[in-house]
Amino acid sequence: MQHTQDIQALRNALAAFRKKQSTTAQFCDVWRAKSTLIAALPARYQQVSDDLLARLESASLFGEESCSFSPEDLLAHLDNWLNKAEQTLAA
Repeated sequence: MQHTQDIQALRNALAAFRKKQSTTAQFCDVWRAKSTLIAALPARYQQVSDDLLARLESASLFGEESCSFSPEDLLAHLDNWLNKAEQTLAA
C-alpha cells in the first residue's frame, strides 16, 4: 500500500513539474525522498533514477539549447521508470 502511495506521489510530482509548478531542485528532492520505495526495488532502479535525476539537474543548469539532455525526454524516462517500478512491485 505504501509503495502505491509513493508511486502516486511521484506521478503527481512529475505532473506538477511538467506544469512548471516546482523547480528542478524541488522535484528531485521529492523523488529522492522516496527512499523506502527505491530501496524496495532492485538496485538497478536506484542507479537509473540517480542517473536520470542528475541529467535533469544538468539540463536545468545549462538550459535546453546548450545541453545534450532533453528535459522532456528525461521526464518520459522517469515516467517509464515509474511504470516499470509499479510492475516490479506488483510481481
